[in-house]
Amino acid sequence: MGDDERRGCRGPEHPDARFGARSVLALAAVALVAVPFGLLLFFVQSRWPPLQHVDDVARDRLHRFALDHDVFTAVMKAASTAGSSPVYFVVFTLVAGWLLYRRQPRPAVFVVVTEVGGAVVNGAVKTVVHRARPVVADPVAHASGLSFPSGHAQSAVVSYSLLLLLCWQALPPLWRWVATATATVAVLAIGLSRIALSVHYVSDVLAGYALGAAWITVMTAVLGAWRRERGSPPDRVPARAA
Repeated sequence: MGDDERRGCRGPEHPDARFGARSVLALAAVALVAVPFGLLLFFVQSRWPPLQHVDDVARDRLHRFALDHDVFTAVMKAASTAGSSPVYFVVFTLVAGWLLYRRQPRPAVFVVVTEVGGAVVNGAVKTVVHRARPVVADPVAHASGLSFPSGHAQSAVVSYSLLLLLCWQALPPLWRWVATATATVAVLAIGLSRIALSVHYVSDVLAGYALGAAWITVMTAVLGAWRRERGSPPDRVPARAA
């Protein structure tokens, strides 16, 4: 029996089968990032000595370095500001407005819900954990609120992942690599800035990364289910039509 005949016997792959496989992959991806977050939460809550040591050493050494190097401190403050809520608000308001202008309401809703929902989730977790921010003798920056997980780190993962998702189909292969590398550097720089400015611990930033990855994975899976229920092709990326 030839290849064509074998394919004919199997029949075309059913959309439900593709969606089921993607759902399993999405759940596996969420589990992969939820486990590290859960471990970090457990270690922080139980005050695990090795993690406390890492947090304290990183806080003290980076703080001393920031005090002695003004240029480094200025760069860290710039990275922190670039990863702040007001900047994301402006950027994604423009993105959502553009999508609505292009008559793409579902991607626009996806952008707004993902950004706002991520902030709500972060605030809820911070309230439950209720971890105070680091305290240093001569701070180079100030931040209010609670510490775990880092909102800057979580928002960086969510926001840059969103931008990659929205632009991916429109970029040629080489520029996809460039965009991914740029986003990765930006996310790491924002996380480092929060530790260097002594407003977060290392564990806060790592937990923010994990929670952000879990949130964007969940929201992408929800969007896929929504598109499938509405009859849109499940394998299209939100920004393709934009």
